[in-house]
Amino acid sequence: PFMLGWVAATGEFGIEAGTLFLIQFFWQFPHFWAIGWFLYEDYEKAGFFMLPTGKKDKGTALQVILYTVWLILASILPVFGYTGSLYITPIAAVVVFLLGLWMLFYAVQLYKLRTAKAARTLMLVSVSYITLLQLVYILDKFLR
Repeated sequence: PFMLGWVAATGEFGIEAGTLFLIQFFWQFPHFWAIGWFLYEDYEKAGFFMLPTGKKDKGTALQVILYTVWLILASILPVFGYTGSLYITPIAAVVVFLLGLWMLFYAVQLYKLRTAKAARTLMLVSVSYITLLQLVYILDKFLR
């Protein structure tokens, strides 16, 4: 959604919108796999297999961790100045990084516990993460 906002506001799809797309792309996997995990039985009854390995196992949980790490890296990318006019200050990058570690903690909890409760918590954290990330990006731009 925030990538589409960028394109609507600027009228172009450049490196900035591509970076925002990359963030949303990596975010979607931990988020939706967490949902697929705690609603596994419901999806299974309907004949849908929402998890990458098809089951609630270490392989799926490991992929959640890996995509969360990629999400963190993509989210701090704007601090390095390679993303055009999409730039965040070092202070904002630290905040974004800490938010990423918060999400990574719950991704690791899913790997360790492999429970519906851990998956539900990760899903809630992922929603909070993407919301707070966007707020940090916006506030950083207007408070510079």
